[in-house]
Amino acid sequence: MNQHETLFHRHPANPILTAKEWPYSMNSVFNAGATLLQDGSTLLLCRVEDRRGLSHLCAARSVNGVDGWQIDREPTLMPAPDQYPEELWGIEDPRITYVPELKQFSVAYTSYSRGGPGVSLALTKDFRTFERFGGIMSPDDKDAALLPRRVNGFWALIHRPMTPLGAHIWISYSPDLRHWGNHKLMLEARRGAWWDANKIGMSPPPIETSRGWLMIYHGVRRTPSSSIYRLGLALFDLQEPEKCLVRGDSWMFAPEADYERHGDVQDVVFPCGYTVASDGDTLNLYYGAADSSIALAYGSIRCLLAWLDANGHSEHTHDRRLRK
Repeated sequence: MNQHETLFHRHPANPILTAKEWPYSMNSVFNAGATLLQDGSTLLLCRVEDRRGLSHLCAARSVNGVDGWQIDREPTLMPAPDQYPEELWGIEDPRITYVPELKQFSVAYTSYSRGGPGVSLALTKDFRTFERFGGIMSPDDKDAALLPRRVNGFWALIHRPMTPLGAHIWISYSPDLRHWGNHKLMLEARRGAWWDANKIGMSPPPIETSRGWLMIYHGVRRTPSSSIYRLGLALFDLQEPEKCLVRGDSWMFAPEADYERHGDVQDVVFPCGYTVASDGDTLNLYYGAADSSIALAYGSIRCLLAWLDANGHSEHTHDRRLRK
């Protein structure tokens, strides 16, 4: 029987945000970072593409995280190429992490320069004013998020550089959020015909669980006509985040609905953010659909971990088997 377990259930109101809701002229909205605010409401920091093709960030707030969105009347964070030349061609794909030690939210985002996409970082308390650190990872690099706490005394940033080794997920460490080093490979794109061969990247920031850092990542399958963006799972050690404990073999969420299959870029589901409900288990996943809208799907952290146990493998064991 052609059966597979459904881990994420699409909200019936999807897509929950589109260009028609926006209070100013733009082309499309997608790839939003997400967080819960102190009053329990949801904030999405959305990537908004203007009619030139350049992107900026705009905040949308909702009491229930589904509808009734209050969208900033003007862009929340604009590129500032005069001060930050790496933002010349826009800023994209924010990922939000609340950092208790700093009592602030970190926003890691892609800054698009003449040399290609790189990683920039900002801190904010209210998503109205931002302390910008500028570029912290040079091109070609993207898909970045800060871990919410230090690891062995150092801040940790997960990101996806393009290197001669390929498009894989890495982690880097810093004493001060400005100077980064001790770069380590976290997860490699597979080879051959796998769904996540050749190009992968982290999607939303990893979820801290008692068993480890749970990562939802995307894999890109190139076809003769286009590329397909699907989502998979991996689990990493809490104290050694570069150590992969379990990796899922198959994808667990893929473009199926019309608003995911058709848009500015077809066949894309691309989450940059999530919130966790008060039960500590329900995951509200906010994702860009076909680079044209924002959609919402519900899942369970407990079920994601159970699926990994049933459909994954130890990376160490798997690598040893492949070498035989």
